[in-house]
Amino acid sequence: MKALINDYGNSIKLTRKKKLIYNFKRDAPLYLLLLLPMTYLIIFRYAPIYGVVMAFQDYNIFEGISGSEWVGWDVFKFIFDQNGFYRALKNTLVLNVLDLIAGFPAPIILAILLNELRHVRFKKIAQTVLYLPHFLSWVIIGGMVYLMFSSAGMANTVLTSLGFAHIEFLSQKINWLIMYVAIGVWQNVGWGTIIYLAAIIGINKELYEASDIDGCSRLRKMWHITLPGIKPTIIILLILQIGRMLSIGFDRPFVMGNSLVSEYSDVISTYVYRIGIGSGDFSQATAVGLFQSVIGLIFLLTANYIAKKVGEQGIW
Repeated sequence: MKALINDYGNSIKLTRKKKLIYNFKRDAPLYLLLLLPMTYLIIFRYAPIYGVVMAFQDYNIFEGISGSEWVGWDVFKFIFDQNGFYRALKNTLVLNVLDLIAGFPAPIILAILLNELRHVRFKKIAQTVLYLPHFLSWVIIGGMVYLMFSSAGMANTVLTSLGFAHIEFLSQKINWLIMYVAIGVWQNVGWGTIIYLAAIIGINKELYEASDIDGCSRLRKMWHITLPGIKPTIIILLILQIGRMLSIGFDRPFVMGNSLVSEYSDVISTYVYRIGIGSGDFSQATAVGLFQSVIGLIFLLTANYIAKKVGEQGIW
């Protein structure tokens, strides 16, 4: 009996092995295409993880990682005693929360409105115009913002010519916050709209046909069909956005910030740039980056866990 069971198990293993070889030969071109992105991930994403050990060293650029002195958690203790770190952390959270509040619903609303347009040509032109800013560098956008909204910019020239008061868009703190969030929404809303439009296309058209028979208005169809249809996409993107609450790009706050609003514009990315590149303290810069990544992972896992608990579809 044992011999029969062993023979049966061996035959299953041989069958699986033959199936694996067959699948590999059949999909060999796809595996070759996959080789390039996998190589990129290994070289530029996974291999640099070794450099995380600098966060636990008194790193010396001349000695390298292998020759630098190991100091354990001393670098983190030093960072957590710095007021500048807590200011950068607070500003990062504040700016990301404002981006979440203003920027996350914007592409959803815009995608639903574009989906309701009946003029196909105008719809295509509007989509192109809306997502074009996504491909502009923040350096270019920063120059445009300065020309438009600086003290001697076009906006203030128009305001003063109409008899209104001069407004400091980029040097007063509250005005700068409004401009930062508004420009961010303008730059990203078109790209997010594409994602939600793709999700809307996947909704069953028979639902809209049935609602037309029942006499539903366009507003009720948007509320009861379109929004529930893209709800899984909204949840997944919201989880990912929450996971990036401590991650903030360097170029946007650096380009739009200035010394007059540094109390708000100094974020973790600019802080890391200042202490890592400016001061040459790579241990501190690595430690801050590691802290940022760990807290971001905790946010991501927590958001995904809450989504699953309330009955929504998570990332996994």
